[in-house]
Amino acid sequence: MEYVMYKFKNFKGFVVHLTENEAELIKGMEGVVSVFLNEKKYLRTTRSWDFMGFPLDVKRSHLESDVIIGVIDTGIWPESESFSDKGFGPPPAKWKGSCDTSLNFTCNNKLIGAQYFRSDGNITMNGIASPRDTAGHGTHTASTAAGAVVKGASFQGLGKGTARGGVPSARIAVYKACWTDSCYDADLLAAFDAAISDGVDIISISVGGPEGPYFEDSIAIGAFHAMKCGILTSSSAGNSGPDLQTLENVAPWLLTVAASSTDRKFVTQVQLGNGMVVEGISLNTLDTSNTTSPLIYGGDAQNTVSEYQSRYCTEDSLDKKLVKGKIVICDTSENTGEAPFIAGAAGMIMQDSGPNAPDSHPLPASYLNVDDGARVVVYAKKRDSRPRASILKSVAITDPLSPTVASFSSRGPSTISPGILKPDLSAPGIAILAAYPPIATVSQASSDPRSTQFNMVSGTSMACPHVSGVAAYIKSFHPTWSPAAIKSALMTTATPMNSTSTEEAELAYGSGHINPLKAVKPGLVYDTSEDDYVNFLCNQGLNATEIRLITGKTNSCSKTHYNKDLNYPSMAISVNQLDFDTVFYRTVTNVGYHKCTYHARVTTPKGQEMVIKVEPSVLKFKYVGQKLSFKVRVTGVIGLKTLLFSASLVWDDGHHQVRSPIVVSNLS
Repeated sequence: MEYVMYKFKNFKGFVVHLTENEAELIKGMEGVVSVFLNEKKYLRTTRSWDFMGFPLDVKRSHLESDVIIGVIDTGIWPESESFSDKGFGPPPAKWKGSCDTSLNFTCNNKLIGAQYFRSDGNITMNGIASPRDTAGHGTHTASTAAGAVVKGASFQGLGKGTARGGVPSARIAVYKACWTDSCYDADLLAAFDAAISDGVDIISISVGGPEGPYFEDSIAIGAFHAMKCGILTSSSAGNSGPDLQTLENVAPWLLTVAASSTDRKFVTQVQLGNGMVVEGISLNTLDTSNTTSPLIYGGDAQNTVSEYQSRYCTEDSLDKKLVKGKIVICDTSENTGEAPFIAGAAGMIMQDSGPNAPDSHPLPASYLNVDDGARVVVYAKKRDSRPRASILKSVAITDPLSPTVASFSSRGPSTISPGILKPDLSAPGIAILAAYPPIATVSQASSDPRSTQFNMVSGTSMACPHVSGVAAYIKSFHPTWSPAAIKSALMTTATPMNSTSTEEAELAYGSGHINPLKAVKPGLVYDTSEDDYVNFLCNQGLNATEIRLITGKTNSCSKTHYNKDLNYPSMAISVNQLDFDTVFYRTVTNVGYHKCTYHARVTTPKGQEMVIKVEPSVLKFKYVGQKLSFKVRVTGVIGLKTLLFSASLVWDDGHHQVRSPIVVSNLS
């Protein structure tokens, strides 16, 4: 066709300009599975690796330098120390990719490939025609997954230490499909297609959008074909928490990662003129402890020509004459600080119920809880005083409650596949230090004039590359393992998390917090083939003809399959009645010792009316690679006001503990 933008090598499809009538005409043609719009999707560590029990000096495979992580994101800053190729040999022979050297971009033996994709051709307004990263997101995620070791890294003095990725010796290939205005489906599909053809081992994509049919979802489509070629795709769960059913990237062949905290927390004190000191959170690199500034409540500094409420410190809402040189108090945590900064404020204090992740702002700032914020407002409004304050530089303290899931991290269950527990697991995603382009905006405020080589950022986008790096670590020891086997190893060895601080429990953190060293030797894996996923898709409304057109296989959909019957490392059902009785069928593969016996151990929290029976309760393996099957029957009664029942099954041979969460959720 004259207007074709992309033709894909690894899956049957193309991107083309069509009118609505043309699209409807093609949609009705024989052999066409789906026609969908080229819509947008959105971008969503000096301490994190050590916190996970994964120090730099862990045992490493000599094959680590043969592992290639493909990062689909906003590009990369090749000059960063994190991408130095010092000590690297040439790329592995399997590498088939290329490097776009336009506009002074260069690759090396660490950063072995780089391409960019922009289907609408509108580049000048949204970046540069090069794989170079001008936004920061891609450089940050790539260095988190596989950045080289850089000593003395910090974000302008905060978090100083050694920055590195999970697999410093692995190679990186970059596919710039995301720009400052988000990521288009066509470009994401083109990036997947290129990564598969180039020979990457792991794909890391910290991008997502609202749930929808799997084969109208570019990430699900691309990841399915990556899975067919033996490539695991690690993805972010989304930043729309803590509400339920807000997940992104829920396809079962994807590894979906939630964001959690580390034991390092950044706090920022505010000292008031009356001697009171309150403590908030932020990433404030500017120390004003030796000076004080007048305080003013944003609601008392309204710009009369503005239609916005100045109490929220929104754009053009503040009177510059009233705000200049003062610390302004804003009634929201969702504030970049741009408006107070442009208005000439000396600092910003935010108050709300707000996030549990610190942010960076272009001026001194601290976010306070509602109670402390109210005290500051009362003090600032006293007419018989001259209220003043200082905002101190942020300091790091120990958080003994970690890891806990971030409030912004999206929660399950999936709306289209409630029989699959998502997210799959959690990883560090709060205040992660990693490489950053010096030309990118440091904070979310476009007017922020600062430049930095390393930045601290929070989000499930930061959690995803942690898991990508660990998946690459596992791949270096087990190069023949399937994507499902690697995923199973990560999930069944995850550390259980405490639901006390997270009401949504497994709907927020899945199987638990990632445990890199245990994941290399899981003992058993729940392996899943392409045919298993095809049977799963049959239950999602696709008929045999559509399945054949998508996969090239002659699978029949005549047999009934249920989401819960997929050979998944976790077990979940969503019920709409009080009593339930269901059976899960699973098969495990021995990847541990030649002769071993596993015993089933079931844990059901007290007070839950749930009975779990495992048959058989003992699995005796004679050799590595042997597969044995079992079933788990779960019965009980769930209350109307009970969100979920959660239990677990552990297969234990005395050396390995292979854990699967069992979750019954009630959303009626």
